[in-house]
Amino acid sequence: MSKVHGPPDARRFRDTVGLFSTGVAVVVARADQEVLAMTVNAVSSVSLEPMLVMFCPGKQTKLARHVAGLSGFTINVLRHDQQALSTYFAGGWEEPVPPPFRMVPSRCAPRLEGSLASIDCEPEQVIEVGDHWLVIGRVLELHTGIHPHRPLLFFSGRYRNVDFSESTPAPDLSNVHDEPAHIFYE
Repeated sequence: MSKVHGPPDARRFRDTVGLFSTGVAVVVARADQEVLAMTVNAVSSVSLEPMLVMFCPGKQTKLARHVAGLSGFTINVLRHDQQALSTYFAGGWEEPVPPPFRMVPSRCAPRLEGSLASIDCEPEQVIEVGDHWLVIGRVLELHTGIHPHRPLLFFSGRYRNVDFSESTPAPDLSNVHDEPAHIFYE
């Protein structure tokens, strides 16, 4: 049974939404004649037709201050061994020399070489939402890295690993159109 605690505050909200596991990505964007990069975990597919994805930079970030001049971006999904890059592009790197990385040219903005996957996008829509921006991009190209595909995960305020032991496959829902609502009662 879940616990109910009075009205939510910012810390409880962060702790609660932090229970939703996410991947970790580095967004590299062209904006106002600059190339900017930042670590994000608020990334999601939005639509298949047309193919759209989104990310949500906080308004206090450098990239967010240039969101009006955004001309293209890549979402670079990090591998399990790229935690140092996540820290670096999040602004938390404390070493005198950055971790090794290389950006390579791509259609919309540079992409991070060696990432698990990269998605090239042109901006479709930017929406102001609270203390963040919701940036929706039209997908123009996809790149996937070499196997094994082992992502860097974030859960409950920590980096995590995927358990790749045998598991049950999820159902294929790609052609489901009228799935009835499933209601469960305690």
